[in-house]
Amino acid sequence: MKIPLTTYRLQITAAFDLAAAEGVLDYLTELGADWLYLSPLLAAEEGSDHGYDVVDHSRIDPVRGGAEALTRLAAAATDAGRGILVDIVPNHMGVATPHRNLWWWNLLQHGPASRYAEAFDVDWAANGDRILLPVLGDDAHGVSELERLQVVGDELHYYDHRFPLAPGSADGGADGRVVHARQHYELVNWRLADAQLNYRRFFSVNTLAGLRVEVPWVFDESHREIVRWVQDGLVQGLRVDHPDGLADPAGYLDRLRDATDGAYVLVEKILEGDEQLPTSWATAGTTGYDALADFDRLLVDPAGQGVLDALEARLQAEAAAPTGDAPPADWADLVHARKRVIADRTLQAEVVRLARLVPGGDATTELTTVDALAELLACFPVYRSYLPVGVDELRHAGVEAARHRPDLGHAIEALLPLLGDPGHPLAVRFQQTSGMVMAKGVEDTAYYRFSRLTSLNEVGADPGEFAVDMAEFHRRQQTRQATFPASMTTLSTHDTKRSEDVRARISVLAEIPAEWESTLRTLRATAPLGDAPFENLLWQAIVGSWPATPERLIAYAEKAAREAGTSTTWTSQNAEFETAMRGLVNAAFNDPVVTQTLTAFVDRVRQAGWSNALSNKLVQLTAPGVPDVYQGSELWDTSLVDPDNRRPVDYDLRRGYLARVQDGWLPPVDETGAAKLLVTTRALRLRRDEPQRFYRHSPVPAFGAAADHVIAFDRGGAVTIATRLPLGLAAAGGWGDTIVVLAGGPVVDLLTGERHPGGSVHVAALLGRYPVALLVPADDADLTRTTDLEGSDHAR
Repeated sequence: MKIPLTTYRLQITAAFDLAAAEGVLDYLTELGADWLYLSPLLAAEEGSDHGYDVVDHSRIDPVRGGAEALTRLAAAATDAGRGILVDIVPNHMGVATPHRNLWWWNLLQHGPASRYAEAFDVDWAANGDRILLPVLGDDAHGVSELERLQVVGDELHYYDHRFPLAPGSADGGADGRVVHARQHYELVNWRLADAQLNYRRFFSVNTLAGLRVEVPWVFDESHREIVRWVQDGLVQGLRVDHPDGLADPAGYLDRLRDATDGAYVLVEKILEGDEQLPTSWATAGTTGYDALADFDRLLVDPAGQGVLDALEARLQAEAAAPTGDAPPADWADLVHARKRVIADRTLQAEVVRLARLVPGGDATTELTTVDALAELLACFPVYRSYLPVGVDELRHAGVEAARHRPDLGHAIEALLPLLGDPGHPLAVRFQQTSGMVMAKGVEDTAYYRFSRLTSLNEVGADPGEFAVDMAEFHRRQQTRQATFPASMTTLSTHDTKRSEDVRARISVLAEIPAEWESTLRTLRATAPLGDAPFENLLWQAIVGSWPATPERLIAYAEKAAREAGTSTTWTSQNAEFETAMRGLVNAAFNDPVVTQTLTAFVDRVRQAGWSNALSNKLVQLTAPGVPDVYQGSELWDTSLVDPDNRRPVDYDLRRGYLARVQDGWLPPVDETGAAKLLVTTRALRLRRDEPQRFYRHSPVPAFGAAADHVIAFDRGGAVTIATRLPLGLAAAGGWGDTIVVLAGGPVVDLLTGERHPGGSVHVAALLGRYPVALLVPADDADLTRTTDLEGSDHAR
């Protein structure tokens, strides 16, 4: 297996295709990246920028460059010594435009008799052998939307929607409604999807239909092109999207390993708490959300928790007061409540489908069974189990469910043996469903309702965990090094709710919680919205991403508010609230009191946020694992949730900064972000050019009054020194006599070129220019890469 030393993620779109990726290959090589990490390449729905809605597994999307462009990119990458890692999507296909997806089209045309009836995860019996399609609008003026159906040739049309006709079903010249009744599908109102859908979706996305990739021929045909890439040497690694949706993730990974002769494979797996990836899986590790959570929490001041907890409690109580509801007592209560709502509403059809798999049920017992299953899903502590691994989580869910709902105790007790049997259909589907409930309840809802410190509300992270101390951080890194040393680490992805540098600035609030509380009070009084927790969340986003444009912030606010679902939703938008929300954002730019209050606070936290960002970046790039740099994030990245984080990247600007850095420029820590590029390129090049320096993780001891502000570890010849809690450090008077104890002789800082003695070294000397340092032994440092600049014009 070839294993990357580092990766650089590129979003391949119509606007930035494979030819464009080839065009930045020289820059990425100079930056220090080892492999290119590409978003999905297979043919996707028209206009898709993300590529996760694959419609044709047999070809690379022409708008992304097509097969020839991948061949050219692969050849250029090989010549440059680079590898390629590609994101693949085994769990589902895009079905928004049926005629673009030949598998789905055939399924709709022939129903259960279609060859592809085995490929898609459809419960035919639930709707009389007809697949339910929630595409119709609301009836108006007493006229059924079914009256708008038209037979056009051999198709059934509903506005611009096109559907196939079963053979012979339009004979006799019947009208659209009559012909529709003869099809293997049933068009229904879009509002019925959550309760009645009879095909498995990707979460709650109706236009992404689940595949049964566990069927051998489905795997073979959906992976033939992907396997070709690996066998032909075009691609060296694969990133598997959403393995939790698969019926048998371990079996899938075994089959993928065999088909690709053991290529480097990562899984997009979210781990909860102390949960570990199953060591039996044929994978090098995860895509790094677990590492992201550790890195972020190292930069959070635990002393701020009490004030921020109290503020959150008051805001939640204020929000709950008009409704008479009790506010959630803590994060765990909020998670349980939101997961239960998702199981009862958004994913009701999936829970009802589970109940149909319970033997011996009838109409009376099914209601109790649905209730019990929904409670078990709400109490399940991780995304899913992988039976027999994870049976303890199932037992835990049973105990918690019975505690929440004693009246369901007998039903829960009866379900547990079935759910714990790896071969029972109920157990298989429950495992697929629990991750859906977790993702929708937590990532897509609770994250937008819990505003205590929103830098902690990130994919793969537990907002209930406030901070991590140095001892725990080192323990977790040593565990990663010992178990999955080739697992990816990341700070920003296409899925993160806030980019790494937005989170780095927001985390500063934990150092000055009283100042934030006062600032928030002024902002809320001047630009009120009437949704206290959401106002806190939105103002944190504005502070973290400032100076963003009004357009970007309004788009974020609309998405965040609808996901939260407290004052407006996707399906029932509150026009009055959303108008006020847009007014709040605009007030940041045109209301003198708001603008002055906001900019004053941003000025207070800006430098500390930059310090956090540089520390976070260097730690991520040098800690155990394979670090990924998300496109463009070698400079400051103030992106918010998608699609904001898929905006075009200015590579000409980055080329210019990189050329100056390679010529010896030591950029200041300022709004350009060039200092971050310096840190990124030095760390990437060291990992790529001297990988022998990265084989362990050993804490480097620090002593002195400011020792708690030092992050220091030795990877086996490369030593990282970084700053944490910079405002507290400054308030205490700086580093003073704080020292770190370095093994061996003199060292050189690859960021500045400055030499330092070995042994006990004052941190103030190491971090005089930047809040971070990357040290290697001076005797064997590559001085062609970074020169001793001490005393030069650059150093001054």
